[in-house]
Amino acid sequence: MVPVMNGYANGHGANYADISPFSKRFSDIPSAIEIPVSGGDADEAVELELEELPDDPTELCTLLENENAAKNLWMTSSLAYAKQDKIDVAIDILGRGLQLLSRSGPKDKIGLLSLQCWLYLWKSREAPRVTPDGVMVSEARTKDYYLQAATGALNEASRVNPSFPPLYLARGVLSLLRASLQPPSKSNVPGSVEQSERIETLRQALKCFDDASRVSAGRNMMAALGKARTLFSLGRYPDALDCYQDVLSKMPDLTDPDPRIGIGCCLWQLSHVEEAKEAWERALEISPDSKIANILVGLCYIREGNKFDLNDPEFITRYKKAITVYTQKAFKLDKEFPLTCATFGGYFLPRQAWSMVESLARKAIELTDVNAIASDGWYLLARKEHYQDEPEWSKVVEYYSRADNARGGGDKGFLPAKFGAAQAQVRNRDIDGAKFRLEKIIQHTNSLEAKVLLGFAYAQDVFNNQITGLKEDKSQELKKAISYLDTVRISWKDSKKHIEPDMNLLITLARLYEIEQPEKSLSCLLQVQSMTMENLAEEFQYADVEDEETRLEKSKAHLPPQLLNNIGCFQYQMEKFSEAASNFQIGLNACMNVEEGTADSDQLVTTISYNLARSYEASGLFDEAKIIYEGLLKRHNDYTDAQARLAYVDLKQNPQGDGPKTMNGLFDAEFRNMEVRALHAWYLSRAKKRTMNVAEDQEQRHHKQTLMQFDKHDQYALTGMGNIHLTVAREMRRESEHDKEKRRATYIRSVEFFQKALQLDPKNAYAAQGIGIALAEDRKDFNEAVQVFSKVRDTVKDSSVLINLGHIYGELKQYQRSIENYELALSKDRANDPQIIACVGRIWLLKGKQEKSISAMKTSLDYSRRALSLAPEQVHFIFNVGFVQFQLASLIYSLPETQRSLVEVEAAAQGLDDAVTSFDEIASSPQPPYPRHDLEQRANMGRNTIRKQLERAIQSQREYEEANATKLLEARKKREAELARREEARLKAAEEAQEKKRKLQEERQRLLDKSRELAEKRYEEERRKEEAEWTENTDGERVKRKARRKALAGKRKKARGDEDTDGEIGSGGSGSEAEPRRRKKREEGDAPRKKRKLARKPEKTSGKYKSSERVVDSDDSDADAMPARAEADSDLSDLPDSPEMDEDTVMADRDRDEEDEDAVVAPRKKTARWISDDEDEEEEAGESAPAPAAAVNEDEDE
Repeated sequence: MVPVMNGYANGHGANYADISPFSKRFSDIPSAIEIPVSGGDADEAVELELEELPDDPTELCTLLENENAAKNLWMTSSLAYAKQDKIDVAIDILGRGLQLLSRSGPKDKIGLLSLQCWLYLWKSREAPRVTPDGVMVSEARTKDYYLQAATGALNEASRVNPSFPPLYLARGVLSLLRASLQPPSKSNVPGSVEQSERIETLRQALKCFDDASRVSAGRNMMAALGKARTLFSLGRYPDALDCYQDVLSKMPDLTDPDPRIGIGCCLWQLSHVEEAKEAWERALEISPDSKIANILVGLCYIREGNKFDLNDPEFITRYKKAITVYTQKAFKLDKEFPLTCATFGGYFLPRQAWSMVESLARKAIELTDVNAIASDGWYLLARKEHYQDEPEWSKVVEYYSRADNARGGGDKGFLPAKFGAAQAQVRNRDIDGAKFRLEKIIQHTNSLEAKVLLGFAYAQDVFNNQITGLKEDKSQELKKAISYLDTVRISWKDSKKHIEPDMNLLITLARLYEIEQPEKSLSCLLQVQSMTMENLAEEFQYADVEDEETRLEKSKAHLPPQLLNNIGCFQYQMEKFSEAASNFQIGLNACMNVEEGTADSDQLVTTISYNLARSYEASGLFDEAKIIYEGLLKRHNDYTDAQARLAYVDLKQNPQGDGPKTMNGLFDAEFRNMEVRALHAWYLSRAKKRTMNVAEDQEQRHHKQTLMQFDKHDQYALTGMGNIHLTVAREMRRESEHDKEKRRATYIRSVEFFQKALQLDPKNAYAAQGIGIALAEDRKDFNEAVQVFSKVRDTVKDSSVLINLGHIYGELKQYQRSIENYELALSKDRANDPQIIACVGRIWLLKGKQEKSISAMKTSLDYSRRALSLAPEQVHFIFNVGFVQFQLASLIYSLPETQRSLVEVEAAAQGLDDAVTSFDEIASSPQPPYPRHDLEQRANMGRNTIRKQLERAIQSQREYEEANATKLLEARKKREAELARREEARLKAAEEAQEKKRKLQEERQRLLDKSRELAEKRYEEERRKEEAEWTENTDGERVKRKARRKALAGKRKKARGDEDTDGEIGSGGSGSEAEPRRRKKREEGDAPRKKRKLARKPEKTSGKYKSSERVVDSDDSDADAMPARAEADSDLSDLPDSPEMDEDTVMADRDRDEEDEDAVVAPRKKTARWISDDEDEEEEAGESAPAPAAAVNEDEDE
């Protein structure tokens, strides 16, 4: 509705093309008045020039008083001063007049009171909104002061005559101006009606304007404009638009005020920006010196320019046009116009013309009666103060708050002002207040800027807690920071928003993800790396290098080394050691771009070199790592971390030679260093002699010394003490109750150490793992232990966690999951650990016994032999192999013949012999792992009982396989024959399907060819028919041929003659001879025969299409076209049923028939002649020739 109505209501119609700008304001004020002289002649009067009035009206007022001038002369004189913009003088004149007329009747005063009220309203619009600086409040003439004066004048006039028509309009304007000083409501529940003092005042204004329009019978256009303005202030923009358009349609020449301005404002609020611009441009076309239209069109161009980048030529063009062409002109027309001042203030703000911004913003605030413009003024003052080098933050927050409150504040308000206030609070270190304000913003808007600032605020809380070392729980702040910042990062992917990614945000996210989700942290840093490489200078892009990997390495050398180092650290943490080493190496190359000799350069080189050595060390490149460590120690001989790693590398390379010497030498030199003490404790745990007495344990003494003399809260020492007690408890005797109680107490002591470590660091995964081991071994609480180990596995990337999970799942008889965890442990760094391999063999043994699976037993035997091959001197591994062979023999003997084979039984017998030999050797060893008597007894059982059982099993298995060999062969042959038959049937079915598909394709192609041929015939038929029916007249235009009347009559005679049995009328008879007979029949009163039309009978033939031709009495060319039509229809009957062609083809025939009928019958104004039913039957019989003339109904003329 809006665009259509707007085209007319905006004055773009043809009737409004010649509108010229002309203001009717003060147009009825004459250039001079005559004041009658009292006491003189009737014609004697004093002439007063109203265009050249004195500044002091005292003489004029004295004259009017002395001559007892009528009230109209007082009003005219006052209006003359008002016309010259001397409102105060005009008000003084009215005051003198009211004093003079106080002695007369009240009717003489009401006009002056009404005018005085309007002048006060005029002054209110020009008065300042707030008390100017340096002026006392009691002496200030603000808007509110003049509104109160107008209210007094209006009340006095209402007491004289409350129904005086001009008072309705005055009340409406007074309420409208009073509402402009009242703040909008701060909040409104969605779906509820807004209730506030301002809304009630506007509703009162709306009622007054309706009353003014009613008493004027709708002719008061000012009342209509006031109503539109009130509806606009209420937010009822469609209703306001209708009112403005109604005024414009009734008074298209009205330009002061111009309803086109209101139309544009309504369209702007309704998001019809282009239509709003057209309305304002039309207003500017009519009134080029309209300050309101100029500034509004300028704002449109500013809005269009904001869609482009600041450096885009389109932005520069539009912004320059907005400022120089429109805004500057509006400012020249009225330097006090608030909207222009606010717009120009925004222009001078980035140019740091602070005095100009201050002046313009104050004008916008003080002179406007629109809350939004006042809000813009306060916002300019806030930004001006915010930009200062040392701003007064309290004043900044105050200005932002006023800007927000001017637009409603609370849930509504001005979003940029809210955000600015939050920024000021952050700078003023009022972080909690800023977060509260930003949370309120996000609740009601989807402001990405607010989410960024709030995310940074919460992130800073987390970082401060990490730096200070406080143990406060900042998990909620961490979640909020990640949530807000990640939401902003995801919004970058939306191409419609045109948001540029922010590196600072990504780096902050990487720091937040560092502990909990390092993979996401690495992703953020890689994105920063990609963005940084895109911003590199062209000379550092190395586009001429063909090899992509080489090009990237050369380009990365110009990235910040800190970024490359952080990326490498995360890759190292994810065990991507080669990629980490590559980034560390490139980072070292990038350090060349840092100024050499500086502290930053040396720190970077030292740190990245150490990290590179750690990557080489993790990759097994100990020699390369050793070279780097030695180089670091040459530069910094007191670098303890490098010394510790070098000692570790020596210990790895020479565990029996120089390694222990280097480790002991490091400890002697740096025994006070806690990291060195932890490394030495690790060395002792692997080099010490095992003992069941905790007090004699060398590692325990070391940890005890650390806790008592150096740091009683050392977590490594506490965890080590727990592990020592755990190991001792596991090996303790448990025969008697006393032994069990002592063992339980040792477990409890180990748990106490672990709990102490967890109190110091709740995320100490190694201490948590120790508690899980104690739960499994002491309390047998395997379910709880599984939960503990599962959580630890997410944190500790160590094979020990996987081994423990394998143990627990084995106890829970979840053998497959146990095997998976063992295999993962082997794939990490324990591939040749015989203990883990033996554990895997044990689980396969248990699984084989549970499932009675020979294959599982064989897998267990393979793992046991593999463990033995890695540690052949270990007697218990020899026992494991023999024990599995023993169990395999027992299992095979117990299985039925159908589930085993002769080869397996013989192999089991051989394995049993090997197991017996192994048991004998173990029993004869000096220190057997199990009691010698038990080993000998098991060997004797295998040598006697089980061996005999296997011999019987071999004999029975051989007999079974020989007896069933023939059956098995026949069954195998039948199976092979069946498979061959199925394969042959499958191939045959595939060939038949292929042949069917080929035939179907050929049939489709044939139908397509036939359809194409039919279409070509039909097109040719229609072309010939069209040529026969249409011709060109003398002007060259195509027209239809007219039917030949005489030929048509002759045919009718012929038809009637053929139907006559006595042969009186022949084929050569004339029409005039047949006419008497027809007239005679009518005169004799014969009842007319009933007319019949063709009714299709059900089709009896297999073909679906039948000829639908009619006899058309046209020229000879039509008759020639009929056989071709019949031939085409006969071709249709041969086609198969096709829903695509059926209905369309028949309907096309019917359409052509109807056209023929109109062409022939319409000139005669008679019913169409149809083919008789007999002709239908003939067509069904197969006749395709045109119907003879005798088939025409003889009663058609009737």
